[in-house]
Amino acid sequence: MASIREKIEREIAGWKEVEVRSHRYGGVEFRVKGHEIGHLHGDRLADLPFPVKMRKKLVAEGKAQLHHVLPQTGWVSYRIQSEKDVEGALELFRLNYERLMERGRHEDRGEAVVEES
Repeated sequence: MASIREKIEREIAGWKEVEVRSHRYGGVEFRVKGHEIGHLHGDRLADLPFPVKMRKKLVAEGKAQLHHVLPQTGWVSYRIQSEKDVEGALELFRLNYERLMERGRHEDRGEAVVEES
């Protein structure tokens, strides 16, 4: 049976243009178009970078927590306690993935991209 990390990694690795690599603080990192969409620390914690405005919304909605080390930034943490939390983690990775893919489409067309912080 695959671990939680393996399930999440397998799903995200299948998304178009995603690069999977080792994370500098351990775990596995996912990148798209040169930007990190987030990383996993084993089977129990996901960290993802968002603009501050999005982070505030995600935390207010209970979809994520303030980052466990950098709470004043746009980073969020998502604690994975069991298999039932895999879907919530993937939802956050997908949100960040789609945000960066859309940003990349604008940049590819030479359009300015302004993200609110």
